[in-house]
Amino acid sequence: MGCTTVLVGKLASNDLSTMIARTDDGHFDSKKLIVVEPKDQPRKYRSVISHAEIDLPEDPVRYTACPSIDPANGIWAATGINAHQVGMTATETITSNPRVLAADPLVRLKKPEKRGEKEIPGGIGEEDIVVLVLPYIKSAREGVIRLASLLEKYGTYESNGIAFNDENEIWWMETVGGHHWLAKRVPDDRVVIMPNQFGMDSFDFDDALGKGENHLCSADMLEFIKKNHLDCGNRGFFDTRAAFGSHNHRDRIYNTPRAWYMGRMLTPFTHKWDGENAEWGPESDDIPWSFVPDRKVAVEDVKALLSSNFQGTPYDPYLSRDTGVRGKYRSIGINRTGVTSVCQIRSGVPEGIRGVEWICFASTTFDALLPVYPNVRRMPKYLSEATLDCSTESFYWTSALIGALADHSYANSIQHIERYQESVMTKGRTIIREYDARIAETGDISLCEKANEELAAMAKKESTATLNRVLHEASVTMKNGYSRADN
Repeated sequence: MGCTTVLVGKLASNDLSTMIARTDDGHFDSKKLIVVEPKDQPRKYRSVISHAEIDLPEDPVRYTACPSIDPANGIWAATGINAHQVGMTATETITSNPRVLAADPLVRLKKPEKRGEKEIPGGIGEEDIVVLVLPYIKSAREGVIRLASLLEKYGTYESNGIAFNDENEIWWMETVGGHHWLAKRVPDDRVVIMPNQFGMDSFDFDDALGKGENHLCSADMLEFIKKNHLDCGNRGFFDTRAAFGSHNHRDRIYNTPRAWYMGRMLTPFTHKWDGENAEWGPESDDIPWSFVPDRKVAVEDVKALLSSNFQGTPYDPYLSRDTGVRGKYRSIGINRTGVTSVCQIRSGVPEGIRGVEWICFASTTFDALLPVYPNVRRMPKYLSEATLDCSTESFYWTSALIGALADHSYANSIQHIERYQESVMTKGRTIIREYDARIAETGDISLCEKANEELAAMAKKESTATLNRVLHEASVTMKNGYSRADN
């Protein structure tokens, strides 16, 4: 799946929180936000895609998830925060190369080709990973360690990147072939930008195979690299992207332009992104994995990054004039997004409410980001009870309708969209601030559920009003319109 990930270290954020965010860009995969109680967590898991069967521990904790509404192809939990206030997003589909895939093949389901042959299950993948890991970890580092053990035992049938965060740390993990992996702690003062490519641009193997303070990897990684001649660097350091990732024209159209635009937004003064002497352009292969931002990053900034479509450049697909390159590159905000989440783990608040999960359904370009408390027994119906039938009683479907209508009447609708997004964010923050204070004063964590109901009611009111407005704009721009009245 094509996704975009942003990771914000504690000292890079405006409020000393850690943030992991990702657009889940499936194929119009309808989503909902639910809470999974320990009693509902499976003890024996079976993957729909790979048929892998995995025994799970008996001590899961409660966690949130954004599963597919249609379970036919599996759960695809996507993202969540658990009762220990640890966040996770999985997965960012990344690239690899034939050298890696030949040395450590992906573990795919093998169905019988002849009578009498047995099926051989495949490994784990995006369908499974959140369910297999998030309910069992107490820190971001533990997330890496648990997932690493599963990868080494069962393997994976795809190349993926996975993020974990707790109050103090963010860890980013990338798979290498079927069973190998690397993980790196995001520096506190940096923001990571990830657009569907193998991302890490440097790695400290001495640390990873020694103290493991900021790097972790498969125990045999150096031997694996040497045996299979994976070190393609020629600049005096080990180039992880050259060793494990891809380097082709498709990346320069689909992937690197997104990194270029996010870097451009994060560091407009520190680096030069446009013109003859630009340090990097949309098709540069060496855009850094992370940056120290020119100013502290808030949730609103993360939303702006993940909603962008090359505004202010000739590549913006919504430009009214043809620039010759309009729409050339794949936007970050895209039509087929199912859910976008920002898992924010905060400091300076009671332990039970450190986590806030910000949720945006459907295309981020047009839809609003809503905060909710994850440490609850259930989510409001507006968020959790969507079905496969389009309905304005669901935040997912209302969001999808707003996006589809506003896209076709962009020039007339964008003002309504901008006001809608700002209103939901402002009112959402106001409700969170109010309940943070009440919970800190009373110690009553159960107030989180009341807060979420207020947040959902606000989102429904704002979304319905915006849907009314963009429906009108789309109606008056229909092709069968005529200026003469018919009466």
